Amino acid sequence: MHKMLGGTLMSAAMSARTVRQADGLDPVRALQRVLYRSAKQDPERRFHALLDKVARSDVMWRAWVSVATNQGAPGIDGVSIAELEAEGVESVRTFLGELAERVRSGIYRPQPLRRVRIPKPGRPGQTRPLGIPTVGDRVVMAAAKIVLEPIFEADFSPVSFGFRPKRSAQQALEAVRVAANQGRVWVLDADIKACFDTIDHDALMSQVARRVVDRRMLKLLRGWLRVGVFEGGIVSQIEAGTPQGSPISPLMANIALHVLDVAWERDGQRLGRLVRYCDDFVVLCPTDQRAEQARRLAEHTLGQLGLHLHPDKTQITCVKDGMQGFDFLGFHHRMVESRERRGRYWMQKWPSSRAMASIRAKVRDLTAPRQVGRPLNAVVDQLNPVLRGWGAYFRQGNSSAKFGAIDSYVHERMAILASRKHRRRGFNWSDRYSWEWIGTLGIYRLTGTVRYPAAHA
Repeated sequence: MHKMLGGTLMSAAMSARTVRQADGLDPVRALQRVLYRSAKQDPERRFHALLDKVARSDVMWRAWVSVATNQGAPGIDGVSIAELEAEGVESVRTFLGELAERVRSGIYRPQPLRRVRIPKPGRPGQTRPLGIPTVGDRVVMAAAKIVLEPIFEADFSPVSFGFRPKRSAQQALEAVRVAANQGRVWVLDADIKACFDTIDHDALMSQVARRVVDRRMLKLLRGWLRVGVFEGGIVSQIEAGTPQGSPISPLMANIALHVLDVAWERDGQRLGRLVRYCDDFVVLCPTDQRAEQARRLAEHTLGQLGLHLHPDKTQITCVKDGMQGFDFLGFHHRMVESRERRGRYWMQKWPSSRAMASIRAKVRDLTAPRQVGRPLNAVVDQLNPVLRGWGAYFRQGNSSAKFGAIDSYVHERMAILASRKHRRRGFNWSDRYSWEWIGTLGIYRLTGTVRYPAAHA
């Protein structure tokens, strides 16, 4: 017989109240803490009666706040977050109450996703598909994530860093640096081919069912996986994959790819250090033979999920003595010789060529000729948040040279724009468009913002 969550409803309520009183948590955090502790204490426990928690008013409100904060485009019904917010708080609460009642009564059905295609950063002409759910569907997905995430967090491995509470890309990057500095200089740089589009639904749901036995919750999740995609006036059915663009998609991908983490704990520890950020992962190994064995283990394990390594984009690289480098999470990683100790190499990282191309494209777009009619300070107001956001991510590395290059590029683009605006010939860098001139515009400068990691680990 399946084990029940927290015993009786009264004991579960008492547990939540005890946690809330002890830790000063709000009811939603108290619920998550109880679910996490229950899952952590018993790795075999399977949870039921979860859908009622999804439909709780406080959980739905927290989900709404999350969805509204992220904004996003409307789904196929055309209803936007801005429209709902404009009607006032009480109207939003009524909307959420009706949505929760539909979930609770079992009549809720997700609507088809609106398919859009967005450009791939640094890959001109290439796009990736996004499936945009309606606002209502996004709220229910976010509520389900609030309830399910702590249960699966109790199982997730330390090698997984992507889309998890208190985990980040910077932690993953630091794990790569440390592993390389410890002598793991053969790197399996893996690329899962169309991961979000090809995950086998049955394999994914079997992983969910290890922890969830609430049939209504399982039906809800399967409905999201199989909901159609609306594009070009036609609704196409989805046979595999978890559509990118939905709040619950990263969690579902992590649940599926946890199979790889488990396989590594069991069979791959001797091969090398796995560092995974959702569907993007590398394995740092001490020898080329172990890197090849790591490739075979990854291929075999992912095959159980209907996934495959991309044959052209997956490669084994030797980074010893700076011979080669590899790209991971937007950074280019390469061993660089120490200035203090000749012959000693340490792993360093800086923005990859694709990352540099991406920020240049954004700067170029914001300073394009069509901006000539706008005041320069208005252009700067749009440019600064882009530079700050990009810089905040890439400053955690050895990025000073790349930051200087972007500062110079911004200077050049603003000078070109100013010349066109005032119909001047030539840019006259030293006289008219000096660094002092660009400083008066208040443009955010990347130079001087780098935070270097420790010299070695």
